Amino acid sequence: LVYKAAWLIDQGAPNPAISSAAKLYASEVAVKVCYDAVQIFGGYGYSKESDVERFFRDARAGTIYEGTSEIQRLIIARVLSGKIKL
Repeated sequence: LVYKAAWLIDQGAPNPAISSAAKLYASEVAVKVCYDAVQIFGGYGYSKESDVERFFRDARAGTIYEGTSEIQRLIIARVLSGKIKL
């Protein structure tokens, strides 16, 4: 999905729905994976000495930067409902 969004941008035909879906999916999967890693590492997963803590923090920030997950969902809904023309 990310490759498709990037390819469309390179072709000069960006698609806001695909770009938003790619960002939404990638950022939320990253948070899920990092959350699971923190759980596996237990208390050490929350420690500043652990790379897992930083990965989780960075992944969580990815759901906020460049448009929150809620904004991405709103863009997708507007494109699908026809309120944003492609």
